[in-house]
Amino acid sequence: MLPIKKAYGYITRVKEGIIQVLVFRHSVMEAGIQIPKGTVKPKESTYQAVIREMKEETGLKDFNVEKLLAEDIWENDEGVVQNRFFYKIHVFKTLDEWDYAPTGGGDEEGLIFHYFWISSKDEEELIRGHGDYLHLIFN
Repeated sequence: MLPIKKAYGYITRVKEGIIQVLVFRHSVMEAGIQIPKGTVKPKESTYQAVIREMKEETGLKDFNVEKLLAEDIWENDEGVVQNRFFYKIHVFKTLDEWDYAPTGGGDEEGLIFHYFWISSKDEEELIRGHGDYLHLIFN
């Protein structure tokens, strides 16, 4: 069975000279703190997927995908193998925190995500796998 392709976004901003990364807390508390991500659709590139997923999950529209930071093969807690693509994305103007109901449908229907910014890889404990490449942002 082929791995499921997933596009992850490390959305960054610079505030008062400090680089920050956007994270969110689910309305389902057991889901932990995450970065926005989603499944790549058939015939969609990972670049196209990360743009779509960032819009659907965060509500942000004005951002720049800077580069692909990392690609790996990873097994999640349920034993599903994923081919993960982590992108660095920069946003210029945004709020310090906000709530957003993702628009992608599916398992996210009815959820609310609370977005906020972190300024170091150790500031918040992200769920397993989400912080794997934060060292490439916060170096």
